[in-house]
Parts: sequence; C-alpha cells; structure tokens
Amino acid sequence: MADNKPIRIDKFLWSVRIYKTRSIASEECRKGRIIINDIQVKPSRTVLKNEIITVKKPPVIFSYRVIEPIENRVSAKLVGQFIEDLTNEDEKSKLDIRQAVGIIYRDKGTGRPTKKERRQIDRVKDDFQDQG
Repeated sequence: MADNKPIRIDKFLWSVRIYKTRSIASEECRKGRIIINDIQVKPSRTVLKNEIITVKKPPVIFSYRVIEPIENRVSAKLVGQFIEDLTNEDEKSKLDIRQAVGIIYRDKGTGRPTKKERRQIDRVKDDFQDQG
C-alpha cells in the first residue's frame, strides 16, 4: 500500500489499533516502551515491512511483525492484514490473571465498601499479585 511513503511508528501503532489515540502512542514511544529490533524508538521513526515491534504494556510485553505499513486507521477485522501477533501465550496469560484479581464479589445492596473493607480488599489483591 504505502511502499514509497514513510510511515511514522506512532501513526502506525494507532492505525492498527494497538493504542486508542496517536498521542498515547507518541507518549509511549517517548517513555521507551516501544522497541524495534532491540532499539527504543522515537515517535518519528519510520516503520518498514517485516520489522519486529515490541510493545511494553505492563505487565505484558507484546510482539508484532509488520506485514504492511499503513497510515490510515483500519477496522479491527482488517488489522490482521497489516500486523502479525508474535506474543507468546505466557505473556497473554498475565492479562487473564490481572483481570481475575480485579473482581471482588460483594452482596447486592451492601453499598460501597467502608474504609476498613477497602483496606482488606487491597491486601487480598496485593497478596494475589505477589504470588503471581
């Protein structure tokens, strides 16, 4: 599609829906969370075909291979035509654990947790994260 036109990494990450906005993608580049071929990149770095992009979204580190650089945002169904997800299953399982910790069951009608209950909930979450 865009073989002759250079595509910025922040724009590419936004266009393949890795980040919700381009400004968030730029900020993540500045923080050093975007790595291409083992080098931290600036938002203005151009993306080339078949490059490996590592995206750090704590606690998970995602890896993608660029199939075709694009500039315009595409629908979620079409993203697979432009990037290939190389992230291993161990990394993806970290997300499942994190989401499971966020669910605390409370009886309906009990209202908001008191300060004491909130501290107990936080302790349970912290203990669970220390184990994982």
